[in-house]
Amino acid sequence: MPQGVEQLRQAYPHAEIAVWAFDEHRLGLKPILRKVWAKRGQRPIAVVHHRYQWLYLYAFVCPGSGQTEWLILPSVNVPWFNQALQVFADAVGAGANKQVLLVLDRAGWHRAEHVVVPEGIHLEFLPPYSPELQPAEHLWQLSDEPLVNRTFEDLDSLEEALATRCLTLSAMPEVIRQHTLFHWWKEL
Repeated sequence: MPQGVEQLRQAYPHAEIAVWAFDEHRLGLKPILRKVWAKRGQRPIAVVHHRYQWLYLYAFVCPGSGQTEWLILPSVNVPWFNQALQVFADAVGAGANKQVLLVLDRAGWHRAEHVVVPEGIHLEFLPPYSPELQPAEHLWQLSDEPLVNRTFEDLDSLEEALATRCLTLSAMPEVIRQHTLFHWWKEL
């Protein structure tokens, strides 16, 4: 990754260089269950509806600043990824004056032939099977918090709760930094 940043600095000497990370997270009507406190000798009751309907949270994070961009989309595939890249590029002002190195995993729809990478965005793929290197992977524990041990009637109510959480997290850059700024990321 440092080589990618250095290459961008040499290729675009007058442009601002930023390093972001990206990942997707599947959420659905099947609830996220975690441990809860209960009186000794009593079992906690959890309402569970095994309904397999999903939506996907796309998260872009700049670990150095804690800035985030969130999208809630219905699927993960090349057309939705293309749309997410374009929305992200517009949101951060990527272009001739700002170059963004985007760190992401090697999912098939990230590397597909039909991926359209907007001007100013440069994709940097992590080594295979290395989620521990992905800063965006650490956002899920934060985004899931209001959804844990809850059931939702439909995807609209889940999306509403998730959108509210994403807005809250966007206003908490220091918390985002604490979860995503790895010790080796500072050198980039």
